[in-house]
Amino acid sequence: MTFVLAQWLVTTFAVIALMHVYWALGGQWAAAVVVPQVPVRGFVATVRPAFKPSGWLTLIVAAALLVIAALVCMRVGWGMPAVSHKALQWVISAIALLMFARAIGDSNLVGFFKEVKDSRFARLDTWVYSPLCAVLGAGLLAVAWV
Repeated sequence: MTFVLAQWLVTTFAVIALMHVYWALGGQWAAAVVVPQVPVRGFVATVRPAFKPSGWLTLIVAAALLVIAALVCMRVGWGMPAVSHKALQWVISAIALLMFARAIGDSNLVGFFKEVKDSRFARLDTWVYSPLCAVLGAGLLAVAWV
């Protein structure tokens, strides 16, 4: 069971990392709905991206996601001998807490408790991104401690 969960986690983190590489290299598919949006006051109510992610920062996020996938592989022994050291368990657990924190959010733009709720990003965040982060966090905790 844990091995199947680990395979799912590694695949999910790797796919998300590849998407970040795609965006870092200038890809536009889904780019408009993966950055938080803020309302723009004016004659017509519109939204704009809260920030413009740089290519280098996006590549760093992709690398971090691949490191998480590698840590899960190390923990369960996928492609290498399994590592059962407590430090690895705690590192994976800390990453799980970060995933839960992302799911809960910053109380403004991201997470279940965000204030800005009237954009395409906000709807996807509520129904896809935040639940995915919560599930990934739970999966990481399970892999770390089971």
